Amino acid sequence: MNLQQEIDAKRTEIRTTGYTMSVGELISLYERNEIDLHPQFQQFFHWDIWRKSRLIESLLLGIPVPAIFVFQRDDGVWDVIDGLQRLSTIFQFVGILRKEDNILEPPLVLEGTEYLPSLKGVIWKDDDLSEQQELTSAQASLTENGHSQPKMLTSAQRLLIIRAKIHVGIILRGADETSKCDFLQRLNTSGLSLSSQEIRNCILVSLNRDMYEWIKMLAHDGNFTSCLNLTDRSISQQYDHELVLRFLIFRNLDAAALQDIGDSDNFLMKKMRELATSKDFDKEKEEKYFKETFELLASTTKENSFRKYNFVRGKFVGGFLISAYETIALGIGYHIDHLNGLEMNIEEKVKQLWRMQEFIENADSSRAASSRIPRVIPLGRRLFI
Repeated sequence: MNLQQEIDAKRTEIRTTGYTMSVGELISLYERNEIDLHPQFQQFFHWDIWRKSRLIESLLLGIPVPAIFVFQRDDGVWDVIDGLQRLSTIFQFVGILRKEDNILEPPLVLEGTEYLPSLKGVIWKDDDLSEQQELTSAQASLTENGHSQPKMLTSAQRLLIIRAKIHVGIILRGADETSKCDFLQRLNTSGLSLSSQEIRNCILVSLNRDMYEWIKMLAHDGNFTSCLNLTDRSISQQYDHELVLRFLIFRNLDAAALQDIGDSDNFLMKKMRELATSKDFDKEKEEKYFKETFELLASTTKENSFRKYNFVRGKFVGGFLISAYETIALGIGYHIDHLNGLEMNIEEKVKQLWRMQEFIENADSSRAASSRIPRVIPLGRRLFI
């Protein structure tokens, strides 16, 4: 198949349309439950009050807002694929945004912006304040006599927002669930960068919410976390979830498959989708292997499990190393049913790893995962036996 044939085939698979709508029309769709923001995704997005205030500023000033993209389900409801935070900000400011438990989010109180410094302390309208008695004085502006006094938009200012236009790109229901996930994977979130695992988690929630919750539970396992030494930033970007996923995917992968990884992010995405949609995946068995592996490590090498061993200084040094994780955790996990009596030798074997030239050459952080993984995982399987 040549390039033009590939283009023609995909263009017929994915049907799209789109048109421009007012903010008021989008608000009406949300209130009628005809547009789904998937509140469970909120944990992956981190717009601060400054970004939210800037968006409202743009609507008030008539500055164009980037298009949003939705996937039209069989029931006609629109699933938001790109534009979640833009719509969430608008709906929260208006006072209609619902959490996952269907409880209303507290109304948004704006910060001053470069062009509109007087936005500081502004709310949508006074009705919202009277219904939200918990609104604190910190969220309100102060009058000259020091009493809390919220500022609300005038009716004319509210109409500027209600009548503002946003283009909506619609992926029609002819596209399948895989196409929906492909689009979700490409989301740009208006310049807000998500980690690879945060994007995978969004897709996993869409494909199999139970599996997402299960992986999240494993990522919080006490023995697992005690072995990692991850930074707060890594955890905030869901890197602990990625490490669980790597264990589930690579633990029992055969040598031929290890040689054909290619781009590691794409490989993890592909394999995660397979797990999420498989009817044969045995969660109970895989949870057993996972927990027994990290129980063993937590009782032996503990927080040193995936750190470098310095023979000159006679101690473990530095932070978490992915190459050590792939070798040690996956080597032990591969043989966990047959490690009778090995507990006393785990630390010595981990130290031994740092004398092995084959490992040291492939543990270099500059080496691509597609080159590293086919070497270090089989090495771990040979070492922990």
